[in-house]
Amino acid sequence: MSRQFIPTELGTEKIGKLLRQYAVPAIIAMTAASLYNMVDSIFIGQGVGAMAISGLAVTFPFMNIAAAFGTLVGIGASTLVSVKLGQKDYAAAQKVLGNVFILNILIGILFTAVSLIFMDPVLYFFGASENTIGYAREYMEIILYGNVITHLYFGLNNVLRSSGHPGKAMMLTITTVILNTALDPVFIFVFDWGIKGAAIATVLSQLVALAWQMNIFRDRNELLHFHRAIFRPDRRLIRDMLAIGLSPFLMNAASCFVVILVNNGMKKYGGDLAIGAFGIVNRLSFMCVMIVMGLNQGMQPVAGYNYGARKIPRVLAALKLTAIFATMVATAAFLIGELMPGPVARIFTADEELIALSVYGLRITVMFFPLIGAQIVIANFFQSIGMAGKAIILSLIRQVAVLIPCLLILPGFFGLTGVWASLPVSDLVACLVSTIMIIRQIKNFKTGQL
Repeated sequence: MSRQFIPTELGTEKIGKLLRQYAVPAIIAMTAASLYNMVDSIFIGQGVGAMAISGLAVTFPFMNIAAAFGTLVGIGASTLVSVKLGQKDYAAAQKVLGNVFILNILIGILFTAVSLIFMDPVLYFFGASENTIGYAREYMEIILYGNVITHLYFGLNNVLRSSGHPGKAMMLTITTVILNTALDPVFIFVFDWGIKGAAIATVLSQLVALAWQMNIFRDRNELLHFHRAIFRPDRRLIRDMLAIGLSPFLMNAASCFVVILVNNGMKKYGGDLAIGAFGIVNRLSFMCVMIVMGLNQGMQPVAGYNYGARKIPRVLAALKLTAIFATMVATAAFLIGELMPGPVARIFTADEELIALSVYGLRITVMFFPLIGAQIVIANFFQSIGMAGKAIILSLIRQVAVLIPCLLILPGFFGLTGVWASLPVSDLVACLVSTIMIIRQIKNFKTGQL
């Protein structure tokens, strides 16, 4: 077979080596993915204007909803593939691939149709104003027309990584970043397509990556590959896939609602440019989170496979190493945000008022970043071993139980500062809850309760 890495070695190779082999490509891919989103913001800010950044920020909830449905299928499938490979149930792993393909197409079409019908009212609800609605609408129309492509690309990339091809998954993501970075200035500056040009560049780069993925999965020498039988819907696999993917789905859905509250709070207490500042801070925070998620994606097949094989010491070793590395990444982001927020904000815009708002918000937002790395890893760990309920609890604690009440209460007392302060407060509480839950789970493992 032409597999780059044999999945069964997940149960025998040293954990540190496995994490390097799986996490390094995933980190590079996720860093590239965060740059992928950042590139649009940079070119739009420098080429279209400060208000266009605010218009782009208004679309974040839309993007989060789309990502929620993508992760519902993709992350659930990725975890299920790892567990099935650990159990040596290769036929079921094959069926997961086929069902991922079908579900992504169906969900992508339905989401696009509904979103296009209610585009303007939804954007106003998300925080758009007469100054920003035009930019937001132009961007989202193109993104939605390419939504099926996006869903298939992300879904298949998750399966590709879990089936023993972390390197190829990484290269696919890097390819989209390179293409997007090359096309953005051409479409925005040369063709003068403005914010719409950035959206077209995004969809075209994903289309190229999807074509490459399709070619990989057509190869019958691959462990997982396309053939007619796997495209029959399997209710049990779909149920398990969606149950596992429910945690990241709810996290992204809650994130959507949070962004709506943040955008409206920024608009009320700071105006349209404050929304743009949150857009910049969100992109920078997203960079840190995506690197940690890259670590998680490296841990996921290792933890999932060994949990399926009932090799608990290896599962815990993967968790420990990943949490240590994630803490290092989050601490580095904290130092950058506190010590050099100005130079970072100037990458996106030359507008001094927008820069000042971004610097202020960034310093507050990263306040407890050294703690969030391990918290994100713990939530993903429960998801990786199929404990969807616990992963959901941790996801909802931060986004719903703490952050939403903070966003509803604190701005009334502290104005714009209250909106920004809600973010680190929720980080702190989520970290405490995650620590308690993982200590209890480790005790259960040691007593043989799986």
